[in-house]
Amino acid sequence: MASSIKDVATRAGISIATVSRAVNTPERVSTETLARVQAAMDALQYRPNALGRQLRAMHTGLLGVVLPSLANPVFAECMQGIEDAASVTGQRVMLMTTAYDLEREARAIETLLEQRVDGLVLTVADAAANPHLDRLDAEHVPYVLVYNDTVGQPRIPARCCVTVDNRAAARDAIRALLAQGHKQIRMLTGTLSASDRAALRHDGYREALEAAGIAPQPPVEIDFNADAMLPTELARLLAPPRPTAVFCSNDRLALLTIRSLREMGLRVPEDVSVIGFDGLAMGQWLMPTLATVAQPHRQIGADAAQALGRRIAGEVVPSITLPHRLLHGGTLARAPAVPASLSVMPSSLTSDTQGASR
Repeated sequence: MASSIKDVATRAGISIATVSRAVNTPERVSTETLARVQAAMDALQYRPNALGRQLRAMHTGLLGVVLPSLANPVFAECMQGIEDAASVTGQRVMLMTTAYDLEREARAIETLLEQRVDGLVLTVADAAANPHLDRLDAEHVPYVLVYNDTVGQPRIPARCCVTVDNRAAARDAIRALLAQGHKQIRMLTGTLSASDRAALRHDGYREALEAAGIAPQPPVEIDFNADAMLPTELARLLAPPRPTAVFCSNDRLALLTIRSLREMGLRVPEDVSVIGFDGLAMGQWLMPTLATVAQPHRQIGADAAQALGRRIAGEVVPSITLPHRLLHGGTLARAPAVPASLSVMPSSLTSDTQGASR
């Protein structure tokens, strides 16, 4: 049988009210009493957050956020939306980043729980099969996922996701290329096993090509923390049959691909069309503007924070799928009649693409 607050108080030799004060307002409790409460909780394998959820006055007004990186403007915009929504309700926000590393993801969650957050907003590698989320479910910690989705998997009620339909959005991008006469379309992506978003976008890429009677080529994957390999991977991607279009799983990767293609002597979009995914503002500052699938990043963050507030209050909150928009930018053009030749070999190029993938 699970221990109760009364058990903690009994083991510490103090009242339940004193335990409550130790958890909620430790500055009002002596160091000796705090040590006794902590020892009792450790012995009973209680986490302060788990204990606090049995205390109506436990809420700290602190929301935890776990995101891969703020170097990617996608997550920076999402974070802004979270903070916008939290400021309206008077909540504070504490952020941890993971660099797409599962061990850092675990440490980030642990750190935030130790800070007694009321709940979490997270982006994880795979929302459908994630041991860290399993732990949050077991400990009844409220959380909301951003950008993740469990589409195609058995729905887990606690796993509320705020995202776009990544598969449908990728299909729209490929259909836009097909409409311009492209048949040799390759996909450049971050590591699929490290991002369920990228995996769903690959599914959409494959489905759209198969529906058009075109056999999709395997995607070219670039490790999230080894983006300097982009020129080498482009060499693989440009191998015969040379593509006339490249679909990138995110905008930063698309922008860096455009730069590398130009360094190789290829024109964008005259020789190779490029379409990204995210709708970053920087993509629209260029000439030509980047063709991309736009996501409402700030709204994703704001909606997630609001959904988390409802979950903290005990509500069952369904997942939210927000609309995406296809931006027909200047990097999308008719397929060339004959693929262009390279003037520079990809292996001779260098790259400073740290943090390009997502």
